[in-house]
Amino acid sequence: MVADLAPPETVEGILALFRHRGGRVTASRRLVVRCLLESGTHPTADELVSAVHREDPTVHRSTVYRNLEELERLGVVEHVHLGHGAATYHLATERHGHLVCDRCGRQIEVPETVFGELARIARDRYGFEVRPRHFAVPGLCRTCAGQEAPTAEGAPATTRA
Repeated sequence: MVADLAPPETVEGILALFRHRGGRVTASRRLVVRCLLESGTHPTADELVSAVHREDPTVHRSTVYRNLEELERLGVVEHVHLGHGAATYHLATERHGHLVCDRCGRQIEVPETVFGELARIARDRYGFEVRPRHFAVPGLCRTCAGQEAPTAEGAPATTRA
């Protein structure tokens, strides 16, 4: 990221960051960024390739992958492992953790503060810095567990099925 500014959240803001770092803004790069922002979900690289190909089938899949790597290097996107499948991507401004139901696959986004105590214990007892945004915590959602689950203090969880 430039200085200590938050990662940009618009196509033009992200492309400006590429320019600032000496990168070129190509039509395919613009398309990859736009499709990522318009996805509305946490797309996998292959899902992003499909979205790009719907608009321009001439963009090579390696171009999409290279752009994702560069976006991650610039601090614009983060990838997360939501289970046994491929990594998914989302804007780095969307700071949150993930809970994934082992039974139905439901994904629940939670504030990253939910993992604060785990991070503190890992750091204090084991000298280990946890990166809770990089992985999902598996378990059973409220429906699959068949019981009420406690709600997060102060901020309700956003769910995606």
